[in-house]
Amino acid sequence: MNSPIATTTAVDIDQRWQHFAPDLPAEKVLFSDVIPGGCHWSWALPRGVALRLTTLGAGANLSLVLYSAREKLERYNMPDSLKAQHTAHYTRGHVLMSDMGRAMASIIHDELGWHDPLGLLLDKRRMDTKYGEHNYQQCRNGMHRAGTDGLLIEIGKYGLARRDLVTPANFFSKVTVDEEGRFNFTPHHAPAGASVDLRMDMDVIVAVSAAPHPLDPRPDYAPAPVGIAAWRCGPAPANDYCRAFCPENARALHNTDLLYLA
Repeated sequence: MNSPIATTTAVDIDQRWQHFAPDLPAEKVLFSDVIPGGCHWSWALPRGVALRLTTLGAGANLSLVLYSAREKLERYNMPDSLKAQHTAHYTRGHVLMSDMGRAMASIIHDELGWHDPLGLLLDKRRMDTKYGEHNYQQCRNGMHRAGTDGLLIEIGKYGLARRDLVTPANFFSKVTVDEEGRFNFTPHHAPAGASVDLRMDMDVIVAVSAAPHPLDPRPDYAPAPVGIAAWRCGPAPANDYCRAFCPENARALHNTDLLYLA
């Protein structure tokens, strides 16, 4: 019988975050992960935890949806969030609001200044038409993954289905709208190493997909990986930048605070 292999580091301690978030105190980091390009994942995160999302290659896109962990019928609402904040893009100071007028997550740090809330998801039909069909039976781990399918897999782990899939926020992608109402995708918007931090303002289910943006003009399916690091930052303080960003944000954060009075 072979002797156990001696190790000096616990097998469940992942130090990859040090490569893309070196300014975070090690004792505060809860977990880290790397989402390969095209892949998907999800977490149940408590209020007061922050997620750092970092591009680990040029041309990354991370589609993100949010659901209340307390009541999954409450979820991120793109129209209400944009209308309340008078914006067509996200950056530091903006809040991702629910359909109940509460703050679900806030952008507390941003190195890009523009993230797309309008461009929807890459579905399988558009993906196969654009990039060619690459399924698991033929290509194994080289398969192509659509954003819609990836998020449906993730939210399905929590009892949610296709009817529950909401419009995502597409981090690291920039889409502008011209005077004719046409969407225009900005190539090369996010260089490798760019990061954005999201603070969870309530207990949430977070699901992400690193599939390409549906408007990405590149002819090849080559989505970049995204690094994830989570740490405890605490709830929004009274002098929080996002709280002071506009009166609508202050109300949304106040509405969330009321859930946690006890």
